[in-house]
Amino acid sequence: MNHPFLIDTNTLDQNLGRSDLVVIDVRGKAAFAFSGHIPGAVHATWHEFSDPNAAAKGLLDPDVGRLEKRIQTLGISNDNDIVIYSNPFDNWGDEGRMFWMLQYLGLTKLRILDGGWVKWVAEKRRYEYGPANPKPGTFKASPNPDLIVLKDELKKLVKRPHPEAVIADARSLEEYAGKEMQGIPRPGHIPSAVSVPWNVFLNADATVKDLDVLRAGLEEKGLDPGKEVICYCTGGVRSAWLYFVLKLAGYPKVRNYPGSWWEWSRDFAAPVESDVKLLRKIVGHDEAKPS
Repeated sequence: MNHPFLIDTNTLDQNLGRSDLVVIDVRGKAAFAFSGHIPGAVHATWHEFSDPNAAAKGLLDPDVGRLEKRIQTLGISNDNDIVIYSNPFDNWGDEGRMFWMLQYLGLTKLRILDGGWVKWVAEKRRYEYGPANPKPGTFKASPNPDLIVLKDELKKLVKRPHPEAVIADARSLEEYAGKEMQGIPRPGHIPSAVSVPWNVFLNADATVKDLDVLRAGLEEKGLDPGKEVICYCTGGVRSAWLYFVLKLAGYPKVRNYPGSWWEWSRDFAAPVESDVKLLRKIVGHDEAKPS
């Protein structure tokens, strides 16, 4: 797909080595260290930018200065071209989380490698081992509040009619319906949310489906491009991938909730709904438990 938020493998290969290009590998540390990576790529995962004092793992570090310094160590300045990649079939939408976070913090020249590491390897392109040691960049953050939603604002939203906004749950249909998950205090979903599982937007070669297909699928799920869409999942990672897909599809107003279900389910004043009939249909009667 030709889109300003995507770069194809051939174009990236031709541009490797440019001094103004930063390539970020967001796979796990072991994958980066032992399976090789795109030449010159730096490594970072979303965990490194989370609030170190929060029980909800997905919350962003509130110390913007600390976020700036970490991003600077990756060699990033505000005018860099940045390409993010992962293994699209072996993650939770991590490249979307990095894209959303960097866009939220003010970076604009961001793209995701279409097909990621899966397509890069399938095409037998060059790779290398070992860490990159970039010269620190000069990045300065300017957070954009229009791209994020926090718990208190979302609680107020769901307590009133909100025809102007749709809440999209990017987790699996089982989680949405109310399947109990380890480490999650309460099952279910945010009232009025619609289920839009994060893992239905890729082709067999790991590239993103055509825009017409994306748009048709999103609208079928009830996501009206004329309304604001608020995305959440368990920790704001799968939902950030959905955020990215919506931006690809041209949705103008999209926000991500980084605290997501890890935070929401711990707040017993936050309302929760479940769909017992749906859960029974998916996982069987004996496993269905109302919240």
